[in-house]
Amino acid sequence: MSWFFLVLVLAAAALVYVQARASWWLAFLIVWVAAAHLSGAAGPVATAILAIVFVLPALVLTLKPLRRAWISKPVLEIFRKILPEMSPTERDAIEAGTVWWDAALFSGRPHWDTLLGHGPAKLTAEEQSFLDVECQHLCDLANDWETTTVWQDLSPQTWQYIKERGFLGMIIPKQYGGKQFSAYAHSQVIMKLSTRCSAAAVSVMVPNSLGPAELLMHYGTEEQKNHYLPRLARGIEIPCFALTSPYAGSDAAAIPDVGVVCKGTFEGRETLGFRVTWDKRYITLGPIATVLGLAFRALDPDHLLGSTDEPGITCALIPTSHPGVNIGRRHWPLNAVFQNGPNSGKDVFIPLDWVIGGRDQVGNGWRMLMECLAAGRAISLPSSNVGMAKIAVRGTGAYAAVRRQFRTAIGKFEGVQEALGRMGGNLYVMDAARRLSAHAVDLGEKPSVISAIAKYHVTERARMVINDGMDVTAGKGICMGPSNFLARAYQQVPVSITVEGANILTRCLIIFGQGAIRCHPYVLKEMAATREADHGKALRDFDDAFFGHVSFTLSNVVRSFVYGITAGAFIRRPQRAYVPLVPYYRAATRISTVFAARRRIDVRAGRRSEAA
Repeated sequence: MSWFFLVLVLAAAALVYVQARASWWLAFLIVWVAAAHLSGAAGPVATAILAIVFVLPALVLTLKPLRRAWISKPVLEIFRKILPEMSPTERDAIEAGTVWWDAALFSGRPHWDTLLGHGPAKLTAEEQSFLDVECQHLCDLANDWETTTVWQDLSPQTWQYIKERGFLGMIIPKQYGGKQFSAYAHSQVIMKLSTRCSAAAVSVMVPNSLGPAELLMHYGTEEQKNHYLPRLARGIEIPCFALTSPYAGSDAAAIPDVGVVCKGTFEGRETLGFRVTWDKRYITLGPIATVLGLAFRALDPDHLLGSTDEPGITCALIPTSHPGVNIGRRHWPLNAVFQNGPNSGKDVFIPLDWVIGGRDQVGNGWRMLMECLAAGRAISLPSSNVGMAKIAVRGTGAYAAVRRQFRTAIGKFEGVQEALGRMGGNLYVMDAARRLSAHAVDLGEKPSVISAIAKYHVTERARMVINDGMDVTAGKGICMGPSNFLARAYQQVPVSITVEGANILTRCLIIFGQGAIRCHPYVLKEMAATREADHGKALRDFDDAFFGHVSFTLSNVVRSFVYGITAGAFIRRPQRAYVPLVPYYRAATRISTVFAARRRIDVRAGRRSEAA
């Protein structure tokens, strides 16, 4: 009888491995019990016991009406009790953006050929020319030493060049006078500027990431696009976007700034609009902006727009010359001189037409922001940090080659070589992440999870690169001067760690939280089923998702074990992969599978965490 159980174990493992349907299990178990009885390995009583223990549960799982009534329904009720209530804002945050190839990576089944099939990101001839000519000239105009010690800003000549050459309109379509560059071109420009001058890089990247132009292109009315986009592209308007409040930083959805729907006088006539009060800080380009993108919480106590008392977070465009808008003060972010400061307003009346997207988009601001924030994480921050790391690696490597101690170039010392090797390795990974995240945007994605991964890991590794560079350059690195290529980067690394969601938040809430939910093939479906009002549909949807989840998890456990004991020999080789790299693809697949197998969802606490 022992060999019958061995067959059972091996066959069961195979069925779990391939995520076999319940009907396959039922058929196999019937055949297995029958074979045990006919061979004499199990007598009548033993056969009956085996049928009850193995065949009957398989039969219940195969017959969906029984499975739903006896298993799924009680489990669904438990889920409804323990799953925390989710607000519309939280739901928007989880569902914002798109899931791309990251879903395959998080699920333990990365499809490498799909990723490799997209090919590398490339620049057009126009984009390459802009990078080689205009961008190079801007690098010649601005450097960290002069901007910080002479101007405390970009020089007037530099600002004029940025506006005239279209640096502020790289993402704006050509029909509105912009460059209509790809995300990869945008990334290349920011990366190059960051090797020379952080203020130039930040001043260019902010209008091309989270700002009025991005929001207008996706959600603006035609009238808003026709008015603002050409002016933004030519630098006539300097934009900023005000989201962060003194008491709402990482928890941006909790902004206290409010706009009450009311009627007021605008340009001599009575107009429906908002009376807005706000207090914002950390707003890049805020002190010099001519148009302020503002996020506030819309309230409609008199139901002038509809039946809802609180329509939700809303985004509007307000000229900074408008009465009641207070701008001009500056923050001092770790000796960086890019324009950044607070702004405020009290009981400022704005017409309804100033809401981005008009009346139809009142209350939809949070989803707008969640989807458009991916541009900042996917392009701006990875690009600026890679540029900073590239100059650090190149400069430190050159310094180690010419600096001599004990009659030997310090680059020949093993301790220094260790630091240089670590710097180069980190930079290689950083640049690969930068290219991938920018390429995802060019493919039409709004990669919320991939952009968060890129932002977190690129900025953290940039900190490691700069720290290693400071260790190697030593006294050269800590004495300020025109030739010091590390000091300003060392000072300003925490800025990148902090903005677009501090890295602790990015890791816990977006990568592990949103990533665990959005990139999992079943968790979001289970959560949606608990909120479904139609009980019949809820039970059907939950049943499919729950048992799919169980099958998926068990399959990953078995696959992890098989891949481990066979060193990945059964992992399919990517057809598009460069042959010498095949073992690395297989190793990455093994890691992905183990990660997916060990992931857990803590629904009682309402938080998603990772065991890996």
